[in-house]
Amino acid sequence: MAPTARPDPCVTAGDAHLALRHEKSLATQEHGSARDLSYRERVSAARAHNGPMTAITDVPGLRVGHAGRTGDGWLSGVTVVLPPAGTVGSVDVRGGGPGTHETDALDPTTLTRTVDAVVLTGGSAFGLAAAHGAQRWCEENGRGFAVTGGVVPIVPAAAIFDLGRGGDFAARPDAAMGYAATAGAAARKIQHDVERGNVGAGTGALIGRGKYKGGVGTASITLENGVVVGALAVVNALGLPFGTSPARGEPGSVRLSEERASTPRVSAEAAEAATATAPGEVPQPPALNTTLVVVATNAILDKAECKRTASAAHAGLARALDPSHTLADGDTVFCLATGALALDRSSEAARQVSLITLQSAAADVVRLAILDGIGCAESVSTPAGEFGAYGR
Repeated sequence: MAPTARPDPCVTAGDAHLALRHEKSLATQEHGSARDLSYRERVSAARAHNGPMTAITDVPGLRVGHAGRTGDGWLSGVTVVLPPAGTVGSVDVRGGGPGTHETDALDPTTLTRTVDAVVLTGGSAFGLAAAHGAQRWCEENGRGFAVTGGVVPIVPAAAIFDLGRGGDFAARPDAAMGYAATAGAAARKIQHDVERGNVGAGTGALIGRGKYKGGVGTASITLENGVVVGALAVVNALGLPFGTSPARGEPGSVRLSEERASTPRVSAEAAEAATATAPGEVPQPPALNTTLVVVATNAILDKAECKRTASAAHAGLARALDPSHTLADGDTVFCLATGALALDRSSEAARQVSLITLQSAAADVVRLAILDGIGCAESVSTPAGEFGAYGR
């Protein structure tokens, strides 16, 4: 008997992954059949065949907390990834308009090795104040770089632009919201389910030049050697999902992907519809955007290897979104390694294979997390506008 479809409303990473795996067969069918289905129709057709949902918290020891607010001019929030003590971390910032805090401390040439928490926040540069709340929670709980007299928590942060999307430009996260998200993460059990969609830093996220709702997504992959690679993404992109369209697919428009499958491009008409202005309306500059990602693994990695893994993971962002890494995006990927499982480093060849396999998985899981975030996002209406759910 076929498994029963899950009642949750979002299109999960597994749904999107399975749908994309079937694109080759879909693309060869006649016009008017499955190839013309919308994004959500295509992935929902695969939903009944999925296994359990996966999440960044499949990496043992990682916990995630969200805090946010809607209504009364608000549409913003904070997401905190809280790793176990001793977790090594680094970052790769590639967007043209980033908003970050303490990312320089994650450079492999700097003093500190470990990361106490990662804060993803709305509110643009103003919202980076949320990191102060996370630092305060870490200090109160003895987490941080030991110095004479106490500890200094290492809490890097990155922000998306969501100012004014709830109607009030001044409604943005602060230290108190960052503290609440961190405390919320600490209160969760290990390997807990992660809320997705319009939560935390995804509360005010949008995609497609501000036309559709974005959100928080997450996924994980477990390799044959027991290494778990997970990702959490806050999708607030200028672009749209690669290989999908809010409209029906156009015959003959395909692109060969790395998965040896054919995936429909976003048609020119669909892309134009996502960014078009009404007749007589003055064209506006591109909205300010950013996709933020935390990649995590249970493998032992040093700081330089975390940096390289974050760099490799950006490929998943480029596979998921078109365009990505634009001048108006602040695309940023953090990488965390909890150090619970040793890679095969018995020879130089074994070391290289182990790292390349892990880093390739990081790119894959980032793409899945981004698609999950878009699929889980629900439509929102605020004084600033109507933001529809993509594909519905």
